[in-house]
Amino acid sequence: MTSRRTTTTLWRPTGPKELDLVRELNWRAWPPRLPDQPIFYPVLNEDYAIRIARDWNVKHDGAGFVTRFEVESDFLGRYPVRQAGGETILELWVPAEELDEFNAHIVGEIQVVHEFR
Repeated sequence: MTSRRTTTTLWRPTGPKELDLVRELNWRAWPPRLPDQPIFYPVLNEDYAIRIARDWNVKHDGAGFVTRFEVESDFLGRYPVRQAGGETILELWVPAEELDEFNAHIVGEIQVVHEFR
């Protein structure tokens, strides 16, 4: 009998450069943050991720992508949900130095679910 881990669905709006790095990691992990990126921000709402990818990433990077991925729910309990604006604008703030451990709790592959150009 196999035990199934309970997971939480997260989304991440991303530009083409970060998406290329995720592809290089075989769709299983997020790349290390850059020195000016102390926090990794996955979001809890697909609509919020779409807005960022469409309205910000396209303008700044020429393309925006929304990814969806699953993370073990028990592990996510250490990160309080942050409200970054309206009531549906919810994020987790993962310190850059914890990203490797965060990646170890991703279940399955990171999937691209929307693309904007």
